[in-house]
Amino acid sequence: MHKSKKFMIVWSNAPDKASAEKIAHGLLEKRLAACVHVFPAGVSIYRWEGKVHQGEEWTLMIKTRRKRVRPLVEEIKRMHAYDVPEILVSPVVGGLRDYLSWVDEETRL
Repeated sequence: MHKSKKFMIVWSNAPDKASAEKIAHGLLEKRLAACVHVFPAGVSIYRWEGKVHQGEEWTLMIKTRRKRVRPLVEEIKRMHAYDVPEILVSPVVGGLRDYLSWVDEETRL
């Protein structure tokens, strides 16, 4: 396993499959992500504006390079249906060297 501080996983949610896939394709077309895994709908229970809400959401796990995170976040915000979309960034501390090389190559301009 290869150690790395160069790669990140960005997490987000979308209200439906079509929105999730639209975001995924937009990020890939702009080479902001190498891969976006779209998880099937799950139940999200959260507090928003003083009330508890519950609904289905589709989770996106986005693989990218650290240098692409800022424009990736801006693109998610631009395309997203929510006023305040969930966007969480997690560092990748290691991984298969060949896979990380692929992520690196696919996110180059």
